[in-house]
Amino acid sequence: MAEGDTILRAKHRLDALVGQVMAVSAPSNRGKATGVERLDGAVLQGVNTHGKNLMLLFGELALHSHLGMSGSWHVYPHGARWRRARGSAWVVLSGETHEAVQFGGPTLRLLPARRLTLDPRLARLGPDILSPAFNAAQARIQFRAADQGRTLGEMLLDQHLVSGIGNIFKSEACFAVRIDPWRVLADLSDDELEAVLLAAREQMLDAVANGRTAFSAYKHRGPCSRCGGRVLSRGQGDANRTTWWCERCQS
Repeated sequence: MAEGDTILRAKHRLDALVGQVMAVSAPSNRGKATGVERLDGAVLQGVNTHGKNLMLLFGELALHSHLGMSGSWHVYPHGARWRRARGSAWVVLSGETHEAVQFGGPTLRLLPARRLTLDPRLARLGPDILSPAFNAAQARIQFRAADQGRTLGEMLLDQHLVSGIGNIFKSEACFAVRIDPWRVLADLSDDELEAVLLAAREQMLDAVANGRTAFSAYKHRGPCSRCGGRVLSRGQGDANRTTWWCERCQS
């Protein structure tokens, strides 16, 4: 699934089109069903992110995108060859020199910009882990108000508590601070909980700046690179999302 770092990198690419009049098309039926062609001739005024959500602002209208497991945004110079078939594109935004294309994903919807702060899907999101205003101490309070009998790894994926962390950085952040993701929240100190959140933020900001590199725990094969112990994996939480951790140095 696209995590917050992927969405923020997409925003940085899309920023190149801000201020330009967009020629908008929807090659696929899925895109046409959203009504995105109403944006044809509108100016892209800005691009905002919140966790895994991307909002493209066109004055009174906004285009909300969530990429889920398989969606992606591509930005190409005019005339460049696309990496996927044109007919599979949900929306194409063509500016003066580049065109932005969304392929796939569970969400592409057009809504009044004034509704963004009230929309049920967006209003319930927790603080954005990558926001300049992110405060780990305040986010920790959100975690303390949740069910303390649930496990850390499961709760890091709860977008109502903190927005943007996915399966990769859930595992990587816990590994970085040597905390077992299977510990329940009640067994974690405030300092430990904040350390995990700050580790995830630091790792994700590094991924925004430099792109994702090799991971220490996520989908790791062989012994732990830090202690030589076994790196285990199994599904966690109601969604059964796979977690990776070292049984020795995270015990």
